[in-house]
Amino acid sequence: MLEFGIRSRLSGIEALGIPEGKVYWNLPPEQLTMMALERGQAKITKSGAIAVDTGEFTGRSPKDKFTVKDSITEKTVWWNNFNIPFDAAKFDQLYRKMLQYFNEKEFFVRDVYACADPRYRMGIRVVNEYAWSNLFVYNMFIRPSEEELKQFEPEWLVLNAPGFFANPAEDGTRQHNFSIIDFTRKIILIGGSGYTGEIKKGIFTALNFILPHQKNVLSMHCSANVGEKGDTAIFFGLSGTGKTTLSADPNRKLIGDDEHGWTADNVIFNFEGGCYAKTINLSEEKEPEIFHAIKPGALLENIVCKPDTNEVDFADCSRTENTRVSYPIDFIEHITVPSLGRNPKNIFFLTCDAYGVLPPIAKLTPGQAAFHFISGYTAKVAGTEADVTEPTMTFSACFGAPFMPLHPTAYAEMLSRKMKEAGVNVWLVNTGWSGGPYGIGKRMSLKYTRALITAALTGALNSVIFNQHELFGIAIPTACPDVPSEILNPRNTWNDQEEYDHKAQFLAEAFLKNFEKFAAHANEEILEGAPRVKLHA
Repeated sequence: MLEFGIRSRLSGIEALGIPEGKVYWNLPPEQLTMMALERGQAKITKSGAIAVDTGEFTGRSPKDKFTVKDSITEKTVWWNNFNIPFDAAKFDQLYRKMLQYFNEKEFFVRDVYACADPRYRMGIRVVNEYAWSNLFVYNMFIRPSEEELKQFEPEWLVLNAPGFFANPAEDGTRQHNFSIIDFTRKIILIGGSGYTGEIKKGIFTALNFILPHQKNVLSMHCSANVGEKGDTAIFFGLSGTGKTTLSADPNRKLIGDDEHGWTADNVIFNFEGGCYAKTINLSEEKEPEIFHAIKPGALLENIVCKPDTNEVDFADCSRTENTRVSYPIDFIEHITVPSLGRNPKNIFFLTCDAYGVLPPIAKLTPGQAAFHFISGYTAKVAGTEADVTEPTMTFSACFGAPFMPLHPTAYAEMLSRKMKEAGVNVWLVNTGWSGGPYGIGKRMSLKYTRALITAALTGALNSVIFNQHELFGIAIPTACPDVPSEILNPRNTWNDQEEYDHKAQFLAEAFLKNFEKFAAHANEEILEGAPRVKLHA
């Protein structure tokens, strides 16, 4: 075995069972960038960031994500169509096959940490087939010092081989690609897909089991930032709702853009050491922090350049809508060091409501907050299909169901308890449509959304009058600085208010229908937070 780079004195590659090959340990990003370019796996862009094509998969494949079912997980994991059970013997067989796949090859190893709070820090060793995948791991996780690398002992192992294809009939997978987590052996296997998000979300899934179930820490799919007075704000939201954009506030310091823990003593800590931002329609004007983070060391995925240039065309979605960039968190100017916050004061649930029903901002009771947290509502518009005019509603429990191994009520009750203990305000923010549904109304102005969130953070909404929404029961402010008062009540923005009432009833009924599968596990307070629909005559 030929070895290069900085490797641990305590735990080397021989412990894995890969006897031959060429292994590169913990290379700096400049070297990984150069190796990816030399191997024809990446191209340099005008900003100095490299761009790669992740191949067949440009996003996660939830139907191919599995969890080994054993004595640890059998009665604790909420088994469903995204927590899919996998046989332990089949996992062991696939693990040995992957080790054999790496044998005699060139590959890259990176030792990193997850969890910025040292009390919960987890050591992870990632073995990558490609240099650029290893760069992604460098960007996204917490980077040990050189001295820490020499003493590194991993708790978890990730094997990542996009070129390794499973045999479904023999290996127990659905198809050739897979992401499988084994909580007993503390190993994650990822094969057949080059999409780097599978690595990120594999570790996130592990933490979503370990922290709440074993450490009494609430794990959250959210971004977080902190103000000058030390007040922390938390932003939950599914893809496309503005979670990354709205937390990158020049007047506040970023803790992290996607994954956090909330401890028993009210510390909010980032799981990661980087950001993984969507770049579709990115502009310097609207999202300057993200735009300027795309520089040497950043990794762009599945973007398209303008013809005959190496300048990225951020509006081009011909490869995928899910174009991405990863970069270390310190590429953002306003960050907390380390990535910790205290004194959580405001939580924002971001939803892109394409029906134009929900208000641009509303205050929630603890019961309503738990209900909306379990619901995890947003709506997606199939803008690439000319014949699709109706939006598609999406409910993803805890704003991240595919990554939540426990039952959603376990997270919701924990959140509700912490909210009360910390005296947190919870706000529902609609970053979607106003004045009518998609196709009739208009998308909420980012300027107004920022102003509404700023007003909530500064306490400017504390002294205004609130009115209760007739169906959803949520409290809508009647005034807000720098926001036209007429847009605050969504019903008033519709030309046909009777049509608004019909659409609101439709959405409220959809919320209740979705919640049926959770109701048996929900306490009375959560059930009281549900909409009150009108009975049909």
